Amino acid sequence: MKEITSVQNSYIKNLLKLQEKARERKKQGLFIIEGKREISLAIASNYEFEAILYLEGFISENEVLHLFNSNINRIQISKDVYQKLAYRDSTEGIIAVTKSKDFSLKNISFKNKNPLILVAESIEKPGNIGALLRTADAANVDAVFIADPKSDLYNSNIIRSSVGCVFTNQIAVGTSEEMISFLQEKHIPIFTATLQNSNEYYKENYCNSAAIVVGTEATGVTKIWREKATQNINIPMQGKIDSMNVSVAAAIVIFEAKRQREFKI
Repeated sequence: MKEITSVQNSYIKNLLKLQEKARERKKQGLFIIEGKREISLAIASNYEFEAILYLEGFISENEVLHLFNSNINRIQISKDVYQKLAYRDSTEGIIAVTKSKDFSLKNISFKNKNPLILVAESIEKPGNIGALLRTADAANVDAVFIADPKSDLYNSNIIRSSVGCVFTNQIAVGTSEEMISFLQEKHIPIFTATLQNSNEYYKENYCNSAAIVVGTEATGVTKIWREKATQNINIPMQGKIDSMNVSVAAAIVIFEAKRQREFKI
């Protein structure tokens, strides 16, 4: 067991780089997880860890060993170091240095014969990505595809806003072209949420394989998804505006698909 008490320590400085820069996370193949729940979900999803940093007084070494085996690299840190590294206001006293996973489409496999997939195209706000991942987890979808990503999935904002669902979902990241080709090769119908040339979402049948595609609240999905869609769909608006939060829209359609599948509509 090691101990680090200085914020000027070179290892701590490198962890701050991982926190702040997607480029460093990609180069080093590492990222930071903060919090017991999120770390526990990563453990359950077979993530590998480089080190565990903990603040004595908030969590003991025995508690750390209860989460991990005795071979894990354990580092006790001072309050100053913890506060420098911690992203949240609340204190749980544990931070994991974690090895990244490969989010390539080639790693996607389906247990279900008729998979249900959520596709999120070019979503910029980490909070929206996190909310989409929570929705996907709640509905137990078979996969989440992040098309033309604008944020690194290991961004601390995404991990926090997803409450760890970045670890519970099967995720692929790639270009829209790659994902459309994948879906077409697997004969998975594409239902694109858009106002243009669309049908009300509840009039479609999602009992077979289905990919539900959502885009940004500002501009919606791009032309390639609208044109390659099996069917464009919309959620009828009854108020003064013509859009809603992307995670809410995704939830409405996904849970309609789940409803249909449960009752075999």
